[in-house]
Amino acid sequence: MSTEDDYYYEPASGHGLPHDPLNAIIGPRPIGWISSVSAKGQRNLAPYSFFNCFSYTPPIIGFSSNGWKDSVANIVETGEFVWNLATRQLAEAMNNSSAPLSREQDEFQFAGLTPQPSRLIAVDRVAESPVNFECKLTQCIQLKAADGSNTNSWLVLGEVIAVHINRQLLDSNGTYLTTAAQPILRGGGPSAYYGVTEEQRFDMLRPQGVAAR
Repeated sequence: MSTEDDYYYEPASGHGLPHDPLNAIIGPRPIGWISSVSAKGQRNLAPYSFFNCFSYTPPIIGFSSNGWKDSVANIVETGEFVWNLATRQLAEAMNNSSAPLSREQDEFQFAGLTPQPSRLIAVDRVAESPVNFECKLTQCIQLKAADGSNTNSWLVLGEVIAVHINRQLLDSNGTYLTTAAQPILRGGGPSAYYGVTEEQRFDMLRPQGVAAR
């Protein structure tokens, strides 16, 4: 229920604020640091802040691109891509890989990163990143507005067919240590990023089902 304390707006008419609050409210968000290759063999590496995991079995991840960018074009051409974990140590390189280079330029080289061959696909992964997912394209969907019209955004979904994890991020029981990787997350506005620390952690167990009487 709206109150006098609410700031209300309808997106189609503009938000009236210095920056669109949508991606600050839905955040912080994991970063889709996506490497791909064109059918001609040209590498590409780019970060996407509209990214997440959508399925356990099979494992499916996805990112959304505002516009038909090189990453989308490459993935549709080859059917493959790699997700690379963006960490605090790699923040500057990740940011540099977002530079608006021509399709012929190599973001790996521009950002000072090392391309490393994948095991099952023909797309290089970021050697410096401690976690990589090798993915096969499952769907590329042009998003639609409520009135049915096409938008200029594309949702790329892929099945994770191979996973690389630096062993230092696994404890003695084989549990992945989220905060040890120091992942970075995207906030709102033109520059906000966030980290994750163990001090911010809290645990909850899901409630058990109540038997019908």
